[in-house]
Amino acid sequence: MQMRGAVRSVSVLAELLELPQLTDVDTTFPLLVPHAYVNRMVKGDRHDPLLRQVLPVNDENQVVAGYSTDPVGELASQTPGQFLAKYQGRVLAVTTGSCAVNCRYCFRRHFPYSDFQPATADWEKGLDNLPPDTREIILSGGDPLILSDAKLSNILDMIAQTQVSTVRVHTRTPVVIPARITDELVELLVSMTERDKQVVIVLHTNHANEIDGDFVAAMRALKTAGITLLNQSVLLRGVNDSSTALTDLSNRLWDAGVLPYYLHLLDKVAGAAHFDVEQSRAVELIDSITGELPGYLVPKLVREIDGEPSKVHISA
Repeated sequence: MQMRGAVRSVSVLAELLELPQLTDVDTTFPLLVPHAYVNRMVKGDRHDPLLRQVLPVNDENQVVAGYSTDPVGELASQTPGQFLAKYQGRVLAVTTGSCAVNCRYCFRRHFPYSDFQPATADWEKGLDNLPPDTREIILSGGDPLILSDAKLSNILDMIAQTQVSTVRVHTRTPVVIPARITDELVELLVSMTERDKQVVIVLHTNHANEIDGDFVAAMRALKTAGITLLNQSVLLRGVNDSSTALTDLSNRLWDAGVLPYYLHLLDKVAGAAHFDVEQSRAVELIDSITGELPGYLVPKLVREIDGEPSKVHISA
């Protein structure tokens, strides 16, 4: 697994990218980035949009009013079985606390994963007590595709016994490690469709430079297998906060067989305020790319607000 050799030190990252000016920063959120992702960064570019997403910086240690450790109020929505139930008809399962990459803007960077261990007994309890209107289970984390096929198979087998009609997988792993999409994983996901469960994979891709030939091949394998592919991005200062970046991203996703779905305004998590983009600027960007793209390639601009029954769509 590529995670064993993942980069975990700024000095190693600096050497790989030929950036001697990169310095270690003491934060509570460690650096973690696989080589498959580092290889897509531009050497010598301190402002590379992929590097910016993973590099610890001093700004993370600033205390900014309005930014908290639970920015979307998840901890109040815990249900039996350690699921999160924020929206009607859907439950979210925290499958693991591990990810393939540590994104510096992650809204769960302070999440108490130790309280959400997915023990089989807890899952069975939760699945036995799903609200009767539950149609969809969302596998999240961490990242569910960081799990082994065996662990993922166990989870899917339990879900297959429920009344839900859709399994949604939220993942960034195929973006940073496209090789995770193996024939065996595809077969495992297809097995759910054979048990009358639709499978939707929602990827997290923020910049066109994250899309390479390996990613495209992985997406085509999933799409050929009949799996629905959507993408959600986060609008990030210095990464994708331009109409050119957003237009390129939508076009490249579509070429890979992935439909742009959401463009999120940053969840106000402590340590990530330097990534935030003003809502008014976000609206301007959506207006701009609407004139450049067909409607189906314009992602919905949304913000998640604690206590709201769904994501809040933002318009001018």
